[in-house]
Amino acid sequence: MNKLLNYTGHRTAPLPKLPWIMHQKWEELLSLHIPVDPAEILPHVPKELALDLYDGKAWVSIFPFLIRDLGLRSIPKFPYFHKFLELNVRTYVKYKGIPGVYFFSLDAEKVMPVLGARTVTLPYYKAKMKKAEKYGWTHYSSRRQHAGKAYFEARYKTLTSAAPAEKGTLDHWLFERYRLYQTIRGNVIHIDIHHLKWNLADVSIDYNPDSINSLLPGNIKGEPATAHYTPMLDVIFWPPVISE
Repeated sequence: MNKLLNYTGHRTAPLPKLPWIMHQKWEELLSLHIPVDPAEILPHVPKELALDLYDGKAWVSIFPFLIRDLGLRSIPKFPYFHKFLELNVRTYVKYKGIPGVYFFSLDAEKVMPVLGARTVTLPYYKAKMKKAEKYGWTHYSSRRQHAGKAYFEARYKTLTSAAPAEKGTLDHWLFERYRLYQTIRGNVIHIDIHHLKWNLADVSIDYNPDSINSLLPGNIKGEPATAHYTPMLDVIFWPPVISE
């Protein structure tokens, strides 16, 4: 994975000086992006973080995908927990000028990754999840267990080949972020990640609007304005640190 560090010119956050500690492979990523009134989303974002806007709009994104080959650096993969479905819901923030993402929730189908992620402040939940191929469509469903009624139902198929987004576009703004932010007792914590540029394909998508709204924070309702598919990303993670 160290070869990924030969390609850093596209980063929008400084490369950490400490060694990375974990690797994941993200596969078959669907993403749906919802414009939201900043005044609606601001109460759900920690006051220590600045809400990041594009053309005056805040955005909330939903990412269902498959995690594979999860492992710690120099340690063999765990036999059962290295592969699972995940769905995360995020918005876009900045801290001291460095762009990143803030997670409202992350659902996963296996409990051990959920417990492990919660120890580093990420809001993970256990969910029943399923992905299946049928008549040229990929069907994805998720229903959170023991923590509210959040769920997701959609099907999609790709329409174009995947390619990087052009700098200055909404797609580039949404995807090219390399820092995950959370807060603990008023302290801003960040987790740095690294991967190559996102490759994005256009998709045709059918979705359950009620399921989309069930994932949004508070009573916010919205409709995806754009959606994409990414075949795969190799991703490395650094340990969480307190942001200075």
